[in-house]
Amino acid sequence: MSTAVQAPPAHRPGRQSVRPTGVERTFAADELIVSKTDTRGVITYANDVFLRVSGYGLEQVMGQPHNLIRHPDMPKAVFRLLWDTLAAGHELFAYIDNLAADGANYWVLAHVTPSYGPDGTVVGYHSNRRSPSPRAIARVRPLYAQLLAEERRHGNGRAAVEASSRLLDQLVAQQAASYEEFIWSVVSGEEQ
Repeated sequence: MSTAVQAPPAHRPGRQSVRPTGVERTFAADELIVSKTDTRGVITYANDVFLRVSGYGLEQVMGQPHNLIRHPDMPKAVFRLLWDTLAAGHELFAYIDNLAADGANYWVLAHVTPSYGPDGTVVGYHSNRRSPSPRAIARVRPLYAQLLAEERRHGNGRAAVEASSRLLDQLVAQQAASYEEFIWSVVSGEEQ
């Protein structure tokens, strides 16, 4: 069983640019990467699996934006969908390629949910990530490649995210009635 780690950092180091190396890292099927953030996406908790797989120390992630581990090849449309879904008070499952501190990447099947305070308001977000099957990743890679190509056609601004979000809607509609139905078709078909 993983030992949970939760403590506010005494020192918050600045973010450093990490270049992807192309080395792919995996973790055991029975392990869970767990993190929590506040409502702005700032990390407030990371378990030991998160720290080991990402290659960061606790003091390097606490108080940092969760996009610290965002791989540059991940389409922004996926994160827009994530934030829009969470803002609506719903959970989301998504395949995410993360970037470790040493430039390695690691794919996860993420389940992100809102966390509620005693008064029922959203106080943050909780994310559990497990190791996905190679078949599932093979299914989402072409979709993400199309989204990323669309974003690169428009640069890095709002227009890029708008365009790739529209494309995501179109590509999902070709395969399912909704994103939720699409992602569950991947999970149920490829994660067995």
